Amino acid sequence: MVRTPLTPWERQRGERFGALLRRARGDRSMVEVAAAAGVSAETLRKIETGRAPTPAFFTVAALAAALEVSLDELAAACAQDSDYGEQALSA
Repeated sequence: MVRTPLTPWERQRGERFGALLRRARGDRSMVEVAAAAGVSAETLRKIETGRAPTPAFFTVAALAAALEVSLDELAAACAQDSDYGEQALSA
């Protein structure tokens, strides 16, 4: 299957999402969070670095649960033209 190339905005959104997850992870190891979410550490690494900018919904949901972050908060932080992302997960 050939994927449609991502737009620059989609790539930036993936990078923002990865940065949000890294901040939410804090001092916890990538392996610990990945195991808690039921995903591989490599999957989490790709998402956090923006190399997997469009992760599957259930992967995102599992990571949100493992990090105790609401899906609403993640969605708002990654919304187009939102300055919320700068403030998200800092509380």
